Parts: sequence; structure tokens; C-alpha cells
Amino acid sequence: MNPQREPRLAEVAERAGVSVTTVSRVLNNRGYLSQQTKDKVAQAIDELNYHPNQVARSLLGHRTNTIGLVLPTVALPFYGEVAVEVENALAEHQCQLLLCNSFGRSDRERAVLDMLVANRVDGIISGAHNDPVDDYSRLRQPVVTIDRELAPHIPNVRAQNETGGRLATELLLKRGARRPALVTSRSHSRNLRERGYRDVLAAAGIDPTVVTVDFHLPEAERARTMEAKLDALTPQADAVFATDDLLAAGVLDWTRRRGLEVPGQFKVVGFDGTLAATSASGLPTGCSLSIVPPRVIRTGIGAASPCPEPAPTACCACSWRTTARWTSSSWPTVWSVSRCAAIWRRMRRGSPWSRRAHCAWSPVVCCRWTEVLTTRRGWSPSDRRVR
Repeated sequence: MNPQREPRLAEVAERAGVSVTTVSRVLNNRGYLSQQTKDKVAQAIDELNYHPNQVARSLLGHRTNTIGLVLPTVALPFYGEVAVEVENALAEHQCQLLLCNSFGRSDRERAVLDMLVANRVDGIISGAHNDPVDDYSRLRQPVVTIDRELAPHIPNVRAQNETGGRLATELLLKRGARRPALVTSRSHSRNLRERGYRDVLAAAGIDPTVVTVDFHLPEAERARTMEAKLDALTPQADAVFATDDLLAAGVLDWTRRRGLEVPGQFKVVGFDGTLAATSASGLPTGCSLSIVPPRVIRTGIGAASPCPEPAPTACCACSWRTTARWTSSSWPTVWSVSRCAAIWRRMRRGSPWSRRAHCAWSPVVCCRWTEVLTTRRGWSPSDRRVR
């Protein structure tokens, strides 16, 4: 055999002394086969260094077993952890991840979507923060968005960020803050954490102070921008609610350089609980945001309902609680279960059931699926939901 040529399935069958059909059944784990037969095929595969042709298999099965993930940038700790969790969950279902960064640009996001479609991905998870609604609406692949709602017909899985913003702001006021400011990467009416912050201050009769620091800026420029804005902020504010860990870490670095004691002279509350940000700044890991619960993704990828009839919606039950840990270098903490991502297998456009995912509340800290959307076609008993 020519060592430069890839071995073929027939050669594996000949080496193992079985039929081509038997080799195919072993590779696809279908039908009953004795362990002796499986071992012979496995040995032949190892000896020939055979690798199944994934392109041919995808053409035959009309699936690539690939899920596209679109994020602003994995350079930010939160989105890096999102990518890791999604990839781990997909691997359990023999699916692979095609990761794309939009870098906060709408044109880049459109190009990424075109590339994913061209590569025939089975579904797309999007956590990017741009608004190409038309680009997502025209896709034939199943699409699920993380934390942002693009349109009523596009499934969205999110937590109650507005409630989280309220809890964080209320915590600062309870701890004695009189003029808490908000530091965020994007300030607009759809920023639900900012909305929660504004609602609490309006009820308390306090004027809001919002500082925006674009997280797409280069690191050095972002640090200089934050430092300048915080210096101008100090006379008017005695506390900060930072809407993500990276911003909170930057605020704490600024307090150290300015000699401000936390929490005595200045209070800081953060949001997310990413390991990289909290470890780098010496912060406690109590500020916790469960980014992409693997069970949610497993259930979504399985895409099968245990009920005879498909459920009309998919729900993610989330809950919140706040705790405070006060040390010379710590911040109050906000706990949440959030940022769930899911892809429903073989979800077809034109399905008679609603495909919108939403969050429900639970009295305990948990994240679970209560219902899973399926379609009438493409379901088999082997697709039962992972428990």
C-alpha cells in the first residue's frame, strides 16, 4: 500500500477479516456486534492508522456535527470561559466547535455568519453584542442567542440581569454608599444591568452616574481611559457597581494606585465571577456567574423531549442571591446562575410551536431545563434527553 495514500474502509475490512458493513457499524456504534469483532476492527484501524472521512460522513448524514459560536472576543475572561464550557459540552456529544470573534464589529459578525453557513454548521450560538437581526433571521440553521434578545422568533437564553443590577446597587446602598456610580462597557436602554441600577437610584432619589469604558479598546488604552474617567468621577462617587469582572478589577487597581481603602473609603461590587479576573487582581471568587451550565447544552444538543408531544418553549430556571465579603482587598459579591446557551437539534423554520427561550425563577440556586423544544421530524428514541 502506498504510504502517502490514506487507507480506505475496504482495506480496514480486509485487514480485520470482516465486511465493510461491519466496519461501518463499528465506527458508528450501530447494531449488535461481539466484543471480539469490535476488537479486531479496532486493531486493524490502529495498524492502518485509518481516520474516517468526516466530509463524506457529513454529506451522507446531512450533518457536520459542528456548532458555530460567535462571541465578541475570547480575549476577555468571561467569553473565554464561555467558549471552554461550550466546547466541553459539545465534546460529550461528539460535536466540535467552530469559534469566531466579532470584535464588536457588525461587518465582522456578518462575515462570520457567512463563513459558518458556508461550512454547513448544524447550529449557531451567538453571544455577540451587535444587531444584525436580518442576518440572523435569514439563516436556515438553528440559532440561539446568549443573554441578548434579537427578535421574538429567535430563541434567547438569559438570566434576569435587571434584577442582578438592582441587587448589586441595593447592596452598595445597604453598606453605606451614598453616591454609587456605574462602570459599564456599553450604556444604552437595552443594558439591563444598567436599568436595574437606575431603577434603584431613582427610588432612592439619587442621580445616576454612568461611566462607559469600551472593552474592545486595546488593553493599555482601556486602562488609561478608565483611569482618567475614574479620576474625574471621584468627587461625585463613593462606590462603583462594575457590570463585569474585568471592569471591577480595573476599578480595584485604580483604588490601590490612588491609596483608597476598600471598602472603608470606596466600595466596589462586581459581576460575573470569572476565575481569570478574580485571580489576577487578588479578588475572592465569591462573585460567581455560572456561565454556560453544561447540562443545559447537553439537553439542547440532545433536543428530545421525554413527553409524547413537543413542549412549546424551553425554560431556564435561574435564581439569585447576594452575599458580602469584606476584607481589605475584597468586594461585595453577587451570585447568579446565568448565560445559558442551547442548540436544538433539527429545529426547522416554520415549526408550528414557539421557539423562544426565556428565563423563569426558582427559589433555589440552580439551573435546569424544565422543557425542551423539539420538532415532529428528526426525532428517534436514541435522542432521549441526557439527565
